[in-house]
Amino acid sequence: MVKVNQRGRGKYKPASNYDANEVQRVLMNKIEEAKKKAVETESDFDIEDIQLSKEKYNITSLFCGAGGLDLGFELAGLEAVHGKESARKAFEDRKTFSELGMRNIFHTAYANDFFKEALETYGLNMSPHTFLHNKDVCKVNQFPASNIVLGGFPCPGFSGAGPRLVDDDRNFLYIQFIRSLIQTQPEFFVAENVKGMLTLANGQVFEQIVQDFEAAGYRVYSKLVNARDYGVPQLRERVFLVGVRKDLDFVYEFPEPTHGDAPELLDYVTLKDAIGDLENDPGPYYTGGYSTMYMSRNRKKTWDEQSFTIQASGRQAPLHPGGNPMEKIDKDEWIFPDGEENHRRLSVKEAARIQTFPDWYSFSTGQNNSISLNSQINKAYKQIGNAVPVKLAKEIAKPIAEYAVSHSKQPFQFSLL
Repeated sequence: MVKVNQRGRGKYKPASNYDANEVQRVLMNKIEEAKKKAVETESDFDIEDIQLSKEKYNITSLFCGAGGLDLGFELAGLEAVHGKESARKAFEDRKTFSELGMRNIFHTAYANDFFKEALETYGLNMSPHTFLHNKDVCKVNQFPASNIVLGGFPCPGFSGAGPRLVDDDRNFLYIQFIRSLIQTQPEFFVAENVKGMLTLANGQVFEQIVQDFEAAGYRVYSKLVNARDYGVPQLRERVFLVGVRKDLDFVYEFPEPTHGDAPELLDYVTLKDAIGDLENDPGPYYTGGYSTMYMSRNRKKTWDEQSFTIQASGRQAPLHPGGNPMEKIDKDEWIFPDGEENHRRLSVKEAARIQTFPDWYSFSTGQNNSISLNSQINKAYKQIGNAVPVKLAKEIAKPIAEYAVSHSKQPFQFSLL
């Protein structure tokens, strides 16, 4: 790594070549530092505060955000118990989904996130029986018992858009995930992250992450998937790590694509399918000019395509597909041939639809009325862009949900406690 005389994120620059031994040394040092920091904090809640189910598979959700991954698990659980059609219909109505959810195979007992508004969103929409913990996960002393641990540990340090430093502290939050596994030994875990984690330091960081999860007592299955292959109207590649405790007689298999060009698959879901009905009533969206970086590439898909990846930023949101396409006039330079005033970014509601959240899912923007409308709704964009698309999460969860139902002691006879 190279350190330069500069403040902020730019003070480190990636070295031109990675030395394998040096990468290994940096990784191991960071892992040890994270472990030491984690265990010296006094817990601010009692384990008795956690409402665990005696019959369901209890879930601990770390870095839960607005709840996309968790909602996908809820949907997969309902489908495994009540059938695909019943689950689909219930998903369209908040009250029905909540009522049927009481007879789900899954129960999220604990959810943690440091992003206040995201956790507020989680509380507005998910089970009232979930203990919500707004605290830095590094300072959680003891995690509650569970059968499954979920989490998309923060990814800025892995992103291709960032500096991608081997010793970026944000790359090591997965250690807190592993710490929860070591403490509670759940049967399964599911972790999600950006594609960039596969290539950081020539793949050595990803190899270390897998080895660390395996050392916690799990067989680890990993795969890069594209959300559009599972009914999500969006081009979004993400890495999933699924862990199965080594004493379980179960082999996890990633689901085959449900959508695509092949005759046996459903057609890809398009922007027209997803948000066509919102064209004249989109709800609030981020306004303002477009930076040079924004205009360095095409930001608009057509109605018959899938969206670009939904970003965790209103300013960087893709353009609405209506109107004329952008035009390339030079390398890294695009324009609006019919004028900027004839184009707009996707709205909050449209972005949520593209992430396959149901319309009844509401997003908290906090209580600070002193900030601009753009700043307020940007909190919603951030939550939506950071989430796992719900329908993708459901497909990843299905094999675990089916296993859980088949191994439940009292299937279909659920009470909360």
